[in-house]
Amino acid sequence: MKDMTAEQDCSCGCAASGSLGLKDAMALSARLAAPVREVEELALSQASGRVLARAVCSAFPVPRFDNSAMDGFALSSAALEGAGPWELPLAGRVAAGASGAPVAFGNAVRIFTGAPLPHGTDTVVMQEHVALVGDRVQINQRPAKGAHVRRWGEEVAQGAEILPIGCRMTPRAIAVAASGGVGRVTVRRRVRVALLNSGDEVRPAGATLSDAQIPDVNGPMLAALLSRPDTDLVMHRHVPDTLDANLEALSQASAAADLVVTTGGVSVGAEDHMRAAAAVLDARIDIPSVAIKPGKPVVVGQIGAARWLGLPGNPMSAYVTCVLLGLPLLDALCGAPGAQRLHRVRVLNTVRHQPGRSEARPAVLDATGCSVTIGGPVHSGRMTPMVLADGCVLIPADAEALSPGDTVDFLPFNQRV
Repeated sequence: MKDMTAEQDCSCGCAASGSLGLKDAMALSARLAAPVREVEELALSQASGRVLARAVCSAFPVPRFDNSAMDGFALSSAALEGAGPWELPLAGRVAAGASGAPVAFGNAVRIFTGAPLPHGTDTVVMQEHVALVGDRVQINQRPAKGAHVRRWGEEVAQGAEILPIGCRMTPRAIAVAASGGVGRVTVRRRVRVALLNSGDEVRPAGATLSDAQIPDVNGPMLAALLSRPDTDLVMHRHVPDTLDANLEALSQASAAADLVVTTGGVSVGAEDHMRAAAAVLDARIDIPSVAIKPGKPVVVGQIGAARWLGLPGNPMSAYVTCVLLGLPLLDALCGAPGAQRLHRVRVLNTVRHQPGRSEARPAVLDATGCSVTIGGPVHSGRMTPMVLADGCVLIPADAEALSPGDTVDFLPFNQRV
């Protein structure tokens, strides 16, 4: 079984022309941006999807008091003398939210899940293991001391850090904060994103089209991809295919946003004005292109204080490069770098590949979630193959074929993408 991990220079001359290998480009993109500095304080109910700017510490021990993990009967284990069975007087009940009176040695009280363990007891016998005989509790099997008791502070000590800086406030993280008595958190402000779509042939989706026009796919697709709880889409504009229009739009977008995302105009054609406009604005180019199929003409750089992600104009290329390079860049700006992870999966079918560039292909996971069936070669303008895919595999640049049993990197299309 081969492990397809190699990432070599493109045999078609990409390295010589300034293209980076895919793995290098992904790593660099994630390192290029520093998190936005401004912060705000939010109630937990408003913090979903946001990224912590300050660590969260527990306001008290968790649990706050010894309590029952089961519905059952609380007693002192020392009261069960001899070989058993045992009968103890039933001396009351304690429900969750109520404080029970101290229990005399040799008595038992009915207790419910989450209720404080009364003074004088140290063990809970689950109700399924107890018989009630009048006002007495009959126990046939000796419980272990401390059984079914959640001890004070056993999960978290008071003042302990429970969520680190950079943690995204998922439902699980919100639950942890709430369990520690924290009602408000400090998060980084939303990252401001500007989206510019170019192309004179492009018209809004659903509009009446002439013979030479096509619907706008990139606009709604990327707006959906970039609209997250930690982002604010401050500009979304269609830009005509002229240098002046591109220059004006880029200038306004870079002044208003932390991240400018453009589609089209970054290749070398006569009508590709976006890169030329960026040059007029003294853009710094960190990634001039990437040896990937689809999506080689992708640019990552900076215009003024704003990061710039220049995506290809074809929808499949725009989607793939935005997921692989743009989302790590956006996560870094949001203060949550490394949120997007590749993992290794087994290949189930034979795949042919033309060496030269890394290739992203749609793939479907099997029931185990550890193996994939990989689709055929993709076309840069066709999105249909992605609809039923669970994610995409990254075929190394030097691979001529993949065989069943080989392993490759897989990027899942989860809810975030």
